[in-house]
Amino acid sequence: MSQSKNIERTRAQESTNAIEKLYISMRHLFSRGFYKPMGISGETLRKSLLLLRPEIYGSIAEDRIELNGLIYVIERLPEGIEECQFINLTADEGYKNSSFQAIIPPKRRRNCYRIDKDQMNIEITRGRSEIYDILTHLTFLFIESHKIQKKITLNEGNDFVREWKHLEDIVLHHKKITASEKEVTLVHLGNILGRTFNEVSSIYATFSTEENPNRFFQLIYWLGKLAINEVVENKKRTVTFSAVLIEEIGHHIYGEIWANNIKEVLKENDLLKRPIHIISANMHSVLNSVYVKGALPEEANELEGFEVYQLLSNSNSKPLQKKVKDYASKNGLIYIKDTSGTNINVQIIDTDKINFEVCSFKKENSVSKSPVIIVMDYAFGEQAYETMDELLKPYQTKMKKYHLDVKSISIMGKAGILEGGKGDIMIPSAHIFEGTADNYPFKNELTKEDLEGFGVNVFGGSMVSVLGTSLQNKDLLKFFHDSTWNVIGLEMEGAHYQKAIQSASRIRGNISEQVKVRYAYYASDNPLETGATLASGGLGMTGVTPTYAITQKILEQIF
Repeated sequence: MSQSKNIERTRAQESTNAIEKLYISMRHLFSRGFYKPMGISGETLRKSLLLLRPEIYGSIAEDRIELNGLIYVIERLPEGIEECQFINLTADEGYKNSSFQAIIPPKRRRNCYRIDKDQMNIEITRGRSEIYDILTHLTFLFIESHKIQKKITLNEGNDFVREWKHLEDIVLHHKKITASEKEVTLVHLGNILGRTFNEVSSIYATFSTEENPNRFFQLIYWLGKLAINEVVENKKRTVTFSAVLIEEIGHHIYGEIWANNIKEVLKENDLLKRPIHIISANMHSVLNSVYVKGALPEEANELEGFEVYQLLSNSNSKPLQKKVKDYASKNGLIYIKDTSGTNINVQIIDTDKINFEVCSFKKENSVSKSPVIIVMDYAFGEQAYETMDELLKPYQTKMKKYHLDVKSISIMGKAGILEGGKGDIMIPSAHIFEGTADNYPFKNELTKEDLEGFGVNVFGGSMVSVLGTSLQNKDLLKFFHDSTWNVIGLEMEGAHYQKAIQSASRIRGNISEQVKVRYAYYASDNPLETGATLASGGLGMTGVTPTYAITQKILEQIF
């Protein structure tokens, strides 16, 4: 009788299992209404994250504190959250009408409110992906805080190491310290965090601002302090989901308001019956590409290629940016600032009002037509389905139903690349939804050949739409890349956009089956390459060429 062979799971399989457990746990905790991240209720989340060891969170599974991951997470959470024992996730419940000051994280557009010294409320208006994003970041933060606690407590919490007492003295008494005192504190912090003086000095500078130069000291102190409170005094940090949020999630409440606002503006400007091209992109590349020659004729003539866009991308070019926006608003551009809560601003361009004599594009494909371009800012994860699904629905008035004549939908954005490097371009032929067998092949109107000749590498293949970019690790990504799935990159929205487009065009009849789709991404990071993850920083000027190359090709096909 043949003996059955023991088959060991690969790291990729373990990682897949860990991601599934993370998301099942998060949805369970959400339905439950509250949980304690470092208690029994948060144990599955912690274990799954430690097993997964995502690249973005670096040394999360080691004893030393992960510094790059800390920067990444803190930039996406509200300032002061490390001081709060209670974190409430709410829907839009009217805090903007109160005296509470909105706190908006630098790298995530979400309104947060410090209710009192112990409580932070975070508004969730962008769907489940936003909840997953916050919960994984909080889990990372609390795991790191308990590492600090273990390093500093003596005699079961009755005493603390002297380095900690020194830090506490500076933070609690808001001491102004000299340069030499700062260096002494950094040496002490290096001992607590298990990091070198150089590493700690570098992160201190990253967190330092003119208003608050000692932000890093405060961050580490309060992370450690709340972990001490949990372990020694049993004051557990708690995450709560409001009843309104639990009731609203998944019902497209914000997306419907957002889409109706757009359609009302189209109707008011007599644009509802015109051919429409939708572009999901940033708020500058289409605007600049269409209007820069008319707004800045001297600069556009003097500078070659995309140099004028590099000029506009400089932080000190605000006056030039204003000139372009002012010119655009007089030549067909309508700006819709979001008031729905989706945090997705919109530009509508009436191409009838564009002066093509001073435009970068000739009107060749739409000579007899007067198309309207709708540029929507980036959605976040599952929010892509909600917003696109609602936008493609007919506009219903009391008297009539208007079907939008959507000719094309173009999606451009940043993504992680699995071969190549930052700034390279990916042209997908299909989207695969991570954690499922769901796949969405499509005919992409953009080709690899379209984007060649701009001085960046171009790759073609499948893209995987992940549940969260911060949850990926090398083993899982290597499997996607090396297997017959032929994955070239990862992002969070593609499968959700395509799901909405396919249902609207092929099942529900909201738009024509002949709608053209374009997808192109440029690499913001390479998660397979050590030191090149999202935690390593932004693209800077490297992103200008691929952004405007993709924008140019989309507009050429429209015009």
